[in-house]
Amino acid sequence: MIVVGAGAAGAAAAAHLARAGRRVLLLDQAASFPRAKACGGGMAASVQAWFPFDLRPVVETVIERVRFTWDLGDPVVAELPGEAPFWIVQRANLDAFLVEQARASGACFLPGCSVQALQRRDGRWRLQLGSSVGSPEEEGLEALAVVVADGSGSRLAAGLGLGPSRPRFATTVSVEVEGGVADPTTAHFGFGLVPKGFCWAFPRRGGMSIGLGSFIGRPADAATARSEADAVLARLLPSLGFAAGAGQRTVNRLRVWDGHHPLHGEGVVVAGDAASLCDPFLAEGLRPALLSGCRAASAIDLWLAGEAGALAGYSDGLRRDWGDSMAWGRRIASVFYRVPGVGYQLGIKRPTAPQRIAQILSGEMGYGDIAQRAIRRLLLQRG
Repeated sequence: MIVVGAGAAGAAAAAHLARAGRRVLLLDQAASFPRAKACGGGMAASVQAWFPFDLRPVVETVIERVRFTWDLGDPVVAELPGEAPFWIVQRANLDAFLVEQARASGACFLPGCSVQALQRRDGRWRLQLGSSVGSPEEEGLEALAVVVADGSGSRLAAGLGLGPSRPRFATTVSVEVEGGVADPTTAHFGFGLVPKGFCWAFPRRGGMSIGLGSFIGRPADAATARSEADAVLARLLPSLGFAAGAGQRTVNRLRVWDGHHPLHGEGVVVAGDAASLCDPFLAEGLRPALLSGCRAASAIDLWLAGEAGALAGYSDGLRRDWGDSMAWGRRIASVFYRVPGVGYQLGIKRPTAPQRIAQILSGEMGYGDIAQRAIRRLLLQRG
């Protein structure tokens, strides 16, 4: 079988399938690996339960608390629940680590391989590869089953009828800054600086991973996004102890959750960012990527063993255990980011709200547990 994409979702799926004894070919379009990946790198430590090997070798920082601010002031601090509830990793390191786990279990890894299309023929999938490898006739690959995990820019998912036919994107700017961090155990979420969005700052080894995201309205073009981000960063970075112009800046389009859609077909599933699983309120993408990668592997393994309903069970399970919460998250975002000042006062500043958000980030709670009351308060105040 073939896994397309060696990011967190694809590499996790390949590792699990290889450990289950399946013959796995893992493909990635990047010619060299590890490759740079713009990502805050925050994930709940609870993801460890999904893996039979230890993830801590790639964990750089353990977050103990979250600090929320409005326009760099009016702070609220929430202690995260449990032991080691939130981890920070560098995505390049995590992805490479998962790829090595897959290879150690027998998977073959082929970087520099771009998949242009998939076609179902005679009960098998045929992959049309890009010119970087060779002509489709010479270099076509076949497999009984495929995991599509080719990221936010997926060219394959919609064509297969998987996920939304017209994905919704948020505009993000990622910044990696080097230097000392005053408090390496605190993650920062800032509201009021980014129009219709927020910024986050995660401490990592030797610096910080910082991101800005706008979640309402049409995504900005790269030039506009960079210009707006520079103005925000000129204020944000000094508040964190860095020079206003510091850091390498990358503009991205983040593919966010936007409704329930099938994530499976005959012998194929879509996982990770390609499945549009990213949290539309707090931009959490790593946990759903790993969750979907692990579950995709289990579903494909069962399907190959003859369990006909396993792939439908994959779609149903992710809808129940992730999508239902994201539906509430989208509703919260659609109200909160249109009236963020009110949202901060009625949401973040409420005595129980920061702890609730901390529990969502740590995986102990979903948006559905808080959404109806939160939305009602925001709408009443807005009216």
